[in-house]
Amino acid sequence: MKLKKLGQSDIEVTELTFGCMSIVNDINCDNQNEKDSIQAIELSIAEGINFFDTAPMYGDGASEVLLGKALGTSRKKVVLASKIHGPLKKADVLRECEKSLTRLNTDYIDLYQIHWPDWNTPLEETIAALEQLKTDGKIRLYGVSNFGKQDLSEAIRLGNVVTNQMSYNLIWRNIEKEVQPICQKAGIGILCYSSMMQGLLTGKFKDVADVPEGRARSRHFSKNNRPLVRHQENGFEKETFDAIDALRKICETHHLPMGTLALKWLLAQPAVTSVLAGARNAQQAKENIDAVNSEVSTEILKEASEATEHLKNVSGFNLDMWAPGSRIR
Repeated sequence: MKLKKLGQSDIEVTELTFGCMSIVNDINCDNQNEKDSIQAIELSIAEGINFFDTAPMYGDGASEVLLGKALGTSRKKVVLASKIHGPLKKADVLRECEKSLTRLNTDYIDLYQIHWPDWNTPLEETIAALEQLKTDGKIRLYGVSNFGKQDLSEAIRLGNVVTNQMSYNLIWRNIEKEVQPICQKAGIGILCYSSMMQGLLTGKFKDVADVPEGRARSRHFSKNNRPLVRHQENGFEKETFDAIDALRKICETHHLPMGTLALKWLLAQPAVTSVLAGARNAQQAKENIDAVNSEVSTEILKEASEATEHLKNVSGFNLDMWAPGSRIR
C-alpha cells in the first residue's frame, strides 16, 4: 500500500488508517466483540497497515486500552495516533497525555492531536504544552482535528502542526471551501474521518427511513422525529439521498463497490494523506484494504464529484456535521 508522509515530517503512514472508534461499544456501535476487534487489528497489520487512530472519547478510554492490548509486540511497527479532548491548558495536556500513554501501554504516541478546539484556552498555551511533550519524548508529532480556517491558521502560525483531521467524504465536502486550500498551501496533511459517512456511502441504506437513529444524527437529517440529533435544523435529506442514488448508479454502471469509490475518491483529493475507516471484524478490515488497493479511473472519480456537487453547495459553510452553531471556526 502506498505510503505518504505526515505533513512535512519524515514519518510515513499508509493511505488507509484503521479508525478505532468502532472497536468498542458506543452510540454508533453496540454488541461489539473484543475478539473480532483484535482480529481486525491483527489482520490489518499483517496486510501492511501501519497507521492506527484512536481517542479517549471512544468508549471512555476503552478504545485506547483495547488498541494497546491488540498491538502488543507490534507496537514499534505502527504509527499510533491519539487525541486530547479539552480543556487544553498546559497542565491538562500533560496530564491527559500520561493517561493515554498508560491506556495504550506505550511510552510514546507518534501523532498527538487536539480533538476539538478549546476557545477558553489560548492556543499558544496548548501548543507550548505539545512542544514540551515532544521535547520530553512523550510524542513525536502533533496535529489538530476539527480546526476551521481561523483556528488552523493560528495553529500553523504558532507551531509545527503536521495534520488536520476533518470529517470529509463524498456527501460532506465542506472543507473544500476554505480549509483544504490552507492545508494544501501549508503542507498540512488531511486525515479524513467519517469517510463512509457511517455506512451511508456503502449503499446499505436505500432511503432515509432505513437509517437507524444512532446513524441519523448528522445535519444531513431533519430534526423532526430524530431524538438523538443535537441540531434543530431541517437538514437536506432529499439532496443527500439523491446524491447517494447517483453514486449507486455510477457504481452499478462500472461494477464497482460503493465503499471502494468512497475511499478512492478521497485519496485523489488535494492534501489528503490518509483516510480513516473502521472495521468491526477481520472481514471488514480486509474489504477496506482491498478497496484502497484497487484502481478507479479518473473519469469515474470525476463522475462522483459531479454527482455530489449540488449537495456540497446546499450544505453551506458550517464544517460541523453534528451541531447547529458550529464548534469549528
